[in-house]
Amino acid sequence: MQCSEFTHLDENSSPKMVDIGLKESTERIALARTIIVLPDEVACELDSVDMRSSKGSIFDVAVIAGTQAAKKTADIIPFCHIIPLDSVKIELRREGDQRIIVECRVKATFKTGVEMEALVGCSVAALTVYDMCKALSHEIVIEETKLIEKTGGKSDYFFEDTKA
Repeated sequence: MQCSEFTHLDENSSPKMVDIGLKESTERIALARTIIVLPDEVACELDSVDMRSSKGSIFDVAVIAGTQAAKKTADIIPFCHIIPLDSVKIELRREGDQRIIVECRVKATFKTGVEMEALVGCSVAALTVYDMCKALSHEIVIEETKLIEKTGGKSDYFFEDTKA
């Protein structure tokens, strides 16, 4: 197996931010997904209250939190560049009785990709759902977060589900 080099390490294996100074700006788009699994007591309550809590609409608050987080990615991931985002779109939907799918699509015209912004956006949206529902149960599971696709820049990526 051929190993690739980590881009965030210099020749002495010290951490560094990647220099993007000579790269061209292109349109970059990334889509990430997080899956939340709800225990029965949370799923039943969400059905009965139309996705609202005393803190407000659970999905609306999660969208706002995830959008804010995507915009602040460089503040929490040390080597992420500050990227002027063109758009952040977060969608939450129920899948069956006990799953919530969170998707975050981020777009920017810049010199580096927006994968981390999409991953952070859907992660924080999922954490917000957890926060707003934890009074009902701490058995909510944030099952997985993954990059689904990215386009623009040096290469495109599309997640291939080998389980299907």
